[in-house]
Amino acid sequence: MRRSLTVLAAALLAGALTVPTASAADGDEGFVIKDPRITESSGLAASRRHPGIYWTHNDSDDGAYLYAVDGVTGETVATLTLTGVGRPRDVEAISIGPGDQIYVGDIGDNLGGTWDHVWIYRLPEPEELRDETVRATQYVVEYADGARNAESLVVHPRTGRAYIIDKNEAGGHLYEGPAELSSSGTNVFEPVAAVPDLEATDAALSPDGERLVVRSYFGSLVYDWNDGRIKRTGRLGVPSLGQGESVTYTADGTKVMFGNEGAGSSVEPMDAPGAPAGGSGKSPSEESGSAAGKSEDGGLSVGTGAVALVVACALILGLGRLRRRG
Repeated sequence: MRRSLTVLAAALLAGALTVPTASAADGDEGFVIKDPRITESSGLAASRRHPGIYWTHNDSDDGAYLYAVDGVTGETVATLTLTGVGRPRDVEAISIGPGDQIYVGDIGDNLGGTWDHVWIYRLPEPEELRDETVRATQYVVEYADGARNAESLVVHPRTGRAYIIDKNEAGGHLYEGPAELSSSGTNVFEPVAAVPDLEATDAALSPDGERLVVRSYFGSLVYDWNDGRIKRTGRLGVPSLGQGESVTYTADGTKVMFGNEGAGSSVEPMDAPGAPAGGSGKSPSEESGSAAGKSEDGGLSVGTGAVALVVACALILGLGRLRRRG
């Protein structure tokens, strides 16, 4: 009996005093892209099928390639060569939608908005990570109010609807695509909300589809998604990385990863605004004020840990009394 109580007390103390830490294998601690072929990483998307893997691509027209990069080692573990598409002009963004579908935005226009159309490519995320050739579907995209330059593409994780944010020094607009993209005709994107005060170089939706982060070279803004009629909720600092070009949420929604262009470029994490997918929906500051339940990383909260500590101490005190009586 005494031995059982001792074991129980030890377990309670361990639960009360242990502070859980994120595993480096999750690929959310930051990394450096080591592949010498990746010199202009312009988009970033956390894999849904392969934990800790990030998809990226080069800017401009070096070819229809996607790279799967290990979020711990920074090594490329797979290269996809896309077929079924023309030669890319200015690939600027990547996003993952429902059904583990990868969407690639060939939406840049370095001539300042002179091309009358741009393209989006869609392909399934492979079940195995290996070098292979994958056939993609190509969609023609036009804007309702004329050609423009853009570097930000997001696909809603629940509806699968595609959105583009144009790049403008004075701020741009969020453009909404059709409910379903058509590969046989032109897909017209309509402006639905302003994105002021920021020259957008990339954007990312949280895995639950509730929040949008839009980044520029030197800062980022956070929005409630609000069914695409976005509402700004604040600013989020960005790591000092040089030419900041990419952003993605981690697959679990707990962090936002910021990347930049250049050989040997780094990807750095920041805590995500608000709760992760499946969480309470409160902001981190609101969560810290709660005394009940579990913390966001699954560990015991301060309140629960304190109760466990009190119970453990009581058990130990009781054991001491039993021994004295014996």
